[in-house]
Amino acid sequence: MIQEIIVTTQNSMGTTHIAPMGVHIIDNDIIILPFRPSTTLDNLLTTKTAAINYCDDVRVFAGCLTGRRDWPMKPAEKIIGSVLSCALAHTEVELTRIEQDPIRPKLFCKTVHTVNHSPFQGFNRAQYSVLEAAILVSRLGRLSPEKIEAELSYLRIGLEKTAGDRELEAWSWLMVLIENHKSENDA
Repeated sequence: MIQEIIVTTQNSMGTTHIAPMGVHIIDNDIIILPFRPSTTLDNLLTTKTAAINYCDDVRVFAGCLTGRRDWPMKPAEKIIGSVLSCALAHTEVELTRIEQDPIRPKLFCKTVHTVNHSPFQGFNRAQYSVLEAAILVSRLGRLSPEKIEAELSYLRIGLEKTAGDRELEAWSWLMVLIENHKSENDA
């Protein structure tokens, strides 16, 4: 199973890095697969720890892709690191094994500590739409303009029917990035 989450890691200087990504959950392993080059990869190899943040505020996902990475943090409880203050829950992990790959190594992690902070109230379709649009933004250089527009047309349906202020704000950030990408490619 792949879960779309926010990974927080810390470098040797104590600076926290926030990255949205899909992690694989297999039995008791959490497998993080960052592409090279990657701050998440560098930090995990250095500190051997990370926090998996379960977050329903899609602005964090969209924000990380659009240069908005200044989200409130709090200290992790069992590892050296930080977790998102808005996380509904988080899992602190330690790196146990690496399967090397020149493009995307597999980092196998074990759970050290899990905390629930707030009850999950359910998703609306707009949150799904923003999350999928964020994934499209992360792949702008690899997808055709036609594919991007077709996906966005479908995603707008759920957005328009169910969005609140958070989802509309996150969507607007992503659309600016997509429009800038289109303009650069049309020039």
